[in-house]
Amino acid sequence: MDGRALSFGTVAAAYERFRPGYPEGLFDAVSAYVGRPIGTALEIGAGTGKATRLFAGRGVAVTATEPDAAMLEELRRHVPATVTTRQAAFEDLGDAGRHDLVYAAAALHWTQPEGRWSRMAALLEPGGVLASFGGPVQLADPAVADAVRAAREPFLESDEMASPDGTPADQPMQWPGTELERSEWFTDVEQSVIERRLTMGAGDFVGYLSTVSAYLELPAADRAQVFDQVLQVLPETVEISADVTVHLARRVADLP
Repeated sequence: MDGRALSFGTVAAAYERFRPGYPEGLFDAVSAYVGRPIGTALEIGAGTGKATRLFAGRGVAVTATEPDAAMLEELRRHVPATVTTRQAAFEDLGDAGRHDLVYAAAALHWTQPEGRWSRMAALLEPGGVLASFGGPVQLADPAVADAVRAAREPFLESDEMASPDGTPADQPMQWPGTELERSEWFTDVEQSVIERRLTMGAGDFVGYLSTVSAYLELPAADRAQVFDQVLQVLPETVEISADVTVHLARRVADLP
């Protein structure tokens, strides 16, 4: 896997502490699209179980898969006993059965492009649903965002993740919806956004940054310095935009 995909285990506790969870409305949106009770779900790249808890808490039998042992250990501390866990990358799952729902919470872009959609379809029952959701945490105040950008730039030009297929940010359909619309394995592709505004303390926002892969790739000394510089320009509390973009698609009844 991409080294950045396996960098999060070093900050598993911080990931659990500082990353926002997922709103109840997310489950409602996925459930409404599925259109019937969700019996079983397979989660790709479960991290510390932020999304796992949402789906398991609504009665879904979740199998949570995660390639990083430290992240999976943190997940096991927080999810109900009904959740089945498995340490494996998506490409190494092999025969993992077929499910009503396969979902990924801010993790699908870490999977390998070649054969991604055929492997995904093979994990779903005919008519089963694929859900991908997530989004960056961004400062809502443009002036504060500019100050943080200026503080970061000597160490890191950008901390954002580029679209895997190069889709410009101003296009109405974003990745993975763009690829799913072209896939022979899926149909009925939908994209929606659940808007959220949250308030965080400055220290917690820097804690969130400490879990972002772009910063994890920096040398330790640079990382400490950039966090100190960012902390100096932040007000005591910050308002953040934590919108969740949801992509949904249905597996075709007959696989190609």
